[in-house]
Amino acid sequence: MKKDIHPQYQDTAIRCACGNEITVGSTRENISVEICSQCHPFYTGKQKLVDSAGRIERFRRKYAKYQQGGKK
Repeated sequence: MKKDIHPQYQDTAIRCACGNEITVGSTRENISVEICSQCHPFYTGKQKLVDSAGRIERFRRKYAKYQQGGKK
């Protein structure tokens, strides 16, 4: 291997929005994620609605006329 061309491998903390923190090895520092295995519905068995940037509201406004009695 050539010297000084590989990124530095170090211990890094991955932080989730729920507060969970996992320590792993990576070439990046301080990784942030929105959903991890502690809060993801697949692993917890609980349905959780994650609304990022109001997508659900925007969808409901867009298709509100179809819910109120058909296509007009």
